Amino acid sequence: MPAERFIPFRKQDVIQMCQQVHSIFLAQNALHSTEADSNFLTFAKLLVSRIHYQYHEQLEQLKDSYALFEPNTDTRRLTSVSRDNKKSAQQTFSKRFASLLNAANFERVTDDDLAEALNEESLFKVRLEVSFDDFENVVFYRRGESMKTETLRYFFGLRKKDITFTHYDRVAVFITFKDEDYFNNIKQKPVTFTPGSTIIKLFQNVPKADLEMLFPNSEVRMRPLDKLIIGASAAVGGTVVLVTKLGASLVLMASFLAFYFGLKDESVELTKQSLITFGIGMGVFGSFIFKEWTKFKNRKIRFMKALSDNLYFKNLDNNAGVFHTLIDAAEEEDCKEALLAYTFLLQHGNEGLTADALDTQIEKWFKHTHSCELDFDIPDAMEKLIAMKLVTQQHERYVALPLNEAVKELDDYWDNIYQPV
Repeated sequence: MPAERFIPFRKQDVIQMCQQVHSIFLAQNALHSTEADSNFLTFAKLLVSRIHYQYHEQLEQLKDSYALFEPNTDTRRLTSVSRDNKKSAQQTFSKRFASLLNAANFERVTDDDLAEALNEESLFKVRLEVSFDDFENVVFYRRGESMKTETLRYFFGLRKKDITFTHYDRVAVFITFKDEDYFNNIKQKPVTFTPGSTIIKLFQNVPKADLEMLFPNSEVRMRPLDKLIIGASAAVGGTVVLVTKLGASLVLMASFLAFYFGLKDESVELTKQSLITFGIGMGVFGSFIFKEWTKFKNRKIRFMKALSDNLYFKNLDNNAGVFHTLIDAAEEEDCKEALLAYTFLLQHGNEGLTADALDTQIEKWFKHTHSCELDFDIPDAMEKLIAMKLVTQQHERYVALPLNEAVKELDDYWDNIYQPV
């Protein structure tokens, strides 16, 4: 399984890691001092604040583009929104949302992966059916892919089986439904969603085989095994009812029909007692059918409860809350990447490092020091550090600004962020 860009440590932990790396470097070069440690923490604080400000602007842009079609809004609009304006806003938001997910180090779930997931058997033994015709746009993103093993129980817990499956730590879902005209044409009135709306959801701890349960229009269907169990039970019970309860009624009905169609010359006398017997038999048969239908419905209800219970503990956020959460995640990733890249470049002074050498050094450090394999996003880190003038590029090598100068550069940014017109 390929390594991921996601750095599985908190931002504060990474700041502490970088401070330790910097302290070790200073000690090795007989440069260690309390002031140097203080300067590094100041640098980290200013860097985090600057990235936070940039993401605040991005959050406001997302809120503006999402406001025109947000399903959970509790505010009023100054003007009405046309269908064209709504479509345009949805397209703009879709691009910004994809960019945000990329910044948060999410990977898009490919169509092949999604098709494979839908064909696999669910881990919690519920078969779901999804109507893809209801969607105009469907995109899944995931982060934190790993292989896990779980023990499943069969035959009332008497048999156990270990299965290995692909597991996603986080899954983001972006779905746009078709407009109302489509549902009017197929004569269907949606109950759980609004035609033309866009929903965004964030889930945790999702097995790849269970991705279909994240669709908003998924419906529970009986598995072949469940149909066989219910069918066998109904067949056995039906045979018993026919033999023990309906024997006399069936003989009476057969005799009457044979006389009616001329297959029998002897007339059938319908006495009060025979009619009562026939009525009781039909009542028993009707109650049997109702009982079997109720068993079927109850089994389906249990499956739906299993689905809702599963989703209850997997759902992290919905709609506008999702991109608020993702903004925080993307900000954390950018801060960690920028801090790590600057810290390791700083050790090489004016000589600097190439992007490949820096990338390799950071990845090896994580593997040897923290037993963590990852694919460090070096292009993104370099782009941000150069934009903030904390790193310069000299041909193929990158050179970090000295720590004191980097602190001054970040401080000057805040001093001049708002200039009078």
